[in-house]
Amino acid sequence: MLSAQTGTDASRDAEAALLERILAGDSAAFAQLMRKYNRRLYRVARSVLRDDTEAEDALQDAYLQAYRALPGFRGQSTLSTWLTRIVVNAALVHRRKSARLAEVIELSADPIMDDSPSPTPERAALRAQTRRLIEAKIDKLPDAFRTVFVLRALEELSVEETSETLGIPEATVRSRYFRARAMLREALASEIDMAFEETFAFDGERCDRIVQNVLRRLGSADEP
Repeated sequence: MLSAQTGTDASRDAEAALLERILAGDSAAFAQLMRKYNRRLYRVARSVLRDDTEAEDALQDAYLQAYRALPGFRGQSTLSTWLTRIVVNAALVHRRKSARLAEVIELSADPIMDDSPSPTPERAALRAQTRRLIEAKIDKLPDAFRTVFVLRALEELSVEETSETLGIPEATVRSRYFRARAMLREALASEIDMAFEETFAFDGERCDRIVQNVLRRLGSADEP
C-alpha cells in the first residue's frame, strides 16, 4: 500500500510533468490543468463577485495571467494556492471595474451530502430550492467572511492553506470561519443541514466554455 507521503510525491511529480508540457506549448496540457482546478477557482471568483457571468470572465482573465506567468513559477507555494491568489486578484479587479467595494473576501461552510441514492422529483426540487437559498445567504455574508467560507467549507482547504492563500493570519481564518457559520446557521435555520455539495454547481457546459474561451484567447486551435 502506498503511504500518504508517497501519494503526495506522486501527485507533485505528475503536476510537475504537466507544467513541463504546458511550458513546452502543449495546449491540451493547459486544458487539463484548467479542468483540474476549474470548480475551485470558479467558486473563489464567484465568492468575490457574486455573479456567475462576472466570475467566469474573471476566471478566464486569471487563467491568461497564470499562463503568461507560469515560466516564473518556482513552487514556493503549491500550484493551487498560486492560482487561487491570481483568481482572487483578478476578481477584485473586476469588482473595482464594476464600482463595487474593493476588499479581500472570505467564505466557509460545511459540505453536507444527501444520502438518497435516487431522489424523487419532489426531493430533487426541494434540494434545488434549498441550494438557491444557501447561495443567496452566502452572497449576503459580509465581504470579510465570504471567501474564507468557500475555501474552508466548500473546497475543504485547511486553516493553514486558507491563511497562505489569502495572506491573512490563521487566527483570522478561524474567527471568520466561525462567524460565517454562525451567521449562516442563524439565517438558514434548519435549511443549513441540507446539501452544500452542489452549492454553486459547476456543470460540464460552464467548464467547457471556460476552457475553450481561454484557449481561443491564447490563440490556440480548437482544444485537442
